[in-house]
Amino acid sequence: MGSQAPLGLPTIDFSDVHKYNRGTLVWDSTKTQVLEALQDYGCFEASFNRVSPAIRKSMFASLEQLFDFPLETKVRNIPDKIFNGYIGQAKEIPIYESLGIEDPESFSKLMWPHGNTEFSNNIQVYREKLREVDEIVRTMVLESLHMEKYIEEHMELTSYLIRVMKYRAPEKDESNMGLLSHADKNMLTILHQNEVEGLQVQKKDGEWIKVKLSSNSFVVMVGETFRVWTNGRLHAATHRVVMSGDKNRFSIGFFSVPKWGKILKAPEEMVDEEHPLLFKPFDFGEFMKFFSRKENVNDKFGLEKYCGVSY
Repeated sequence: MGSQAPLGLPTIDFSDVHKYNRGTLVWDSTKTQVLEALQDYGCFEASFNRVSPAIRKSMFASLEQLFDFPLETKVRNIPDKIFNGYIGQAKEIPIYESLGIEDPESFSKLMWPHGNTEFSNNIQVYREKLREVDEIVRTMVLESLHMEKYIEEHMELTSYLIRVMKYRAPEKDESNMGLLSHADKNMLTILHQNEVEGLQVQKKDGEWIKVKLSSNSFVVMVGETFRVWTNGRLHAATHRVVMSGDKNRFSIGFFSVPKWGKILKAPEEMVDEEHPLLFKPFDFGEFMKFFSRKENVNDKFGLEKYCGVSY
């Protein structure tokens, strides 16, 4: 597996890995590390330089301005789908706010009076670079599981969402919980942050890892629908954000999200005596509606309750 510090995530170098070098020694070596990390941890730290320092700096500077806008501006971010727009002002995590970005240009025109071409262009570049990484990781997983014939179909299952997030420094006597522990519901998540730490990932034994990232590192994380598709062969990482200190934390998430109306199910090759079927087929949109109900939103067994075979 990739290099690993004590109680740290596996680190995998993607600097020389590209879609056009499938089948090379570096691809195959990286592919082995990816599968091991996603089976054992549900995530890993990916190191690569696809997003330039100038774009990263400009994007995080724009986020500070964006989240300083009045609440009435931010709540204009009304989504077509559940959880794709503005999220914030929750009693349990008052220091957390986030905004979903489906179309960068439309979003910038909605937030800034005259738009923000630099921001929308940077988000567009960021999305394309991270989409390549997403497709590489998912291709590597399917190759490792001998499921190459499903690669094109698997990519067509998803669309993409950018979510920008702010975790404000907690005030005195205020909870430092920035994000409650959960596993993402989508296919794959790629996270990037400013210099302020706070992300924690739970190991299978229950111990929490405090994630420390360099400026050119990203966390690649399995979501629950990828766990469903592989019939439990991948681990969906439980994670949270815990704040400390007096600096605000900003992060950017890239999410590959199953399209509403698409049926999620494990291919028949993923089911055998050693791996009996764990989840019944389901529509991702209907699952998200189920998950959005107050009694289900923080239920870590929500997926099992909704479509588990033996629940």
